[in-house]
Amino acid sequence: MKRSTPLLPTAIATEEGVYGIILVSGLVAAAGTAEMGSLHTLIFVGVTLIVFWVAHIYAGTVAVHGSGEDEVVGLREAIQHSVKRSRGLLVSGLIPAVPLLLGTFGIIGDKLAAWVALWLGTAVLALLGYAAYRRKNAPLHLRLIGAVSTASFGLVIIVVKAIVQH
Repeated sequence: MKRSTPLLPTAIATEEGVYGIILVSGLVAAAGTAEMGSLHTLIFVGVTLIVFWVAHIYAGTVAVHGSGEDEVVGLREAIQHSVKRSRGLLVSGLIPAVPLLLGTFGIIGDKLAAWVALWLGTAVLALLGYAAYRRKNAPLHLRLIGAVSTASFGLVIIVVKAIVQH
């Protein structure tokens, strides 16, 4: 099954990429609610994302190691498989990094950086939903439903952030 799409990098167009975008959006929202500056938000998101990535690799390695149907999967092969599969989780952190770096360097305000990061994540989720249905040659209305339903994860985080902060 081909997962790549001209709209997005292959690593993002995975379940790990989608999960990572949702995770990062939640972290950005939480940091914004705690009124962290852009630099602290970037560090908070980065460290948390790395911990989740390592945990994902560990869990994937444990799940795959020794579980081959025809032959036993070795530890090295299990780790390599898990690292490759989980790269979308790491790549998802690049999306909010751009506006957060702009906030860190004072090019835009910290609050704006957090909001832009959240909306970028939601936009990428929408693109992923659209692309998933496009790969299946679904009609336009189903592609749009896919985009809205996938983006709704980010929209929920944005709504909760708005309610908590105001």
